[in-house]
Amino acid sequence: MGWTPTLPSVKMAALRAAGTALLRPRSGPAPAALGYHKKVVDHYENPRNVGSLDRNDKNVGTGLVGAPACGDVMKLQVQVDENGKIVDARFKTFGCGSAIASSSLATEWVKGKTVDEALKIKNTDIAKELCLPPVKLHCSMLAEDAIKAALADYKLKQDQNKESDKEADNA
Repeated sequence: MGWTPTLPSVKMAALRAAGTALLRPRSGPAPAALGYHKKVVDHYENPRNVGSLDRNDKNVGTGLVGAPACGDVMKLQVQVDENGKIVDARFKTFGCGSAIASSSLATEWVKGKTVDEALKIKNTDIAKELCLPPVKLHCSMLAEDAIKAALADYKLKQDQNKESDKEADNA
């Protein structure tokens, strides 16, 4: 008897194939020709801070958000030092040029800020900086949600560490 693919493995294979197709250079019009602002094109063609951080690190917060209506998925991670300052940020986004640009800009903006300062970044600020049209505002909303989710995850890890420290002290 041979190996029979399970439904999750079939879905993963389809997702990999779709991702590969999306990453293949296109022969169609460039993003600028599709009406994207030059700032969006810059972040799309030269994305900043793409990648991942160690999600198991107690100083790394991970936010994973998505927009079912358009299929965009955004993972944003922040690394916070012992003084509460964001020292690194990374993202991976599956989505349109505006979603990628919003993620890229968000990682640039959070670096160097405290957790509280980063929480003040609003989707309207991201949209304004990238000159997003109304139809693409959901991309900047995803970026704001990803920042908040990553910082909430970081804070949760810190609270869990405090609880672990208290239990160790009481033992």
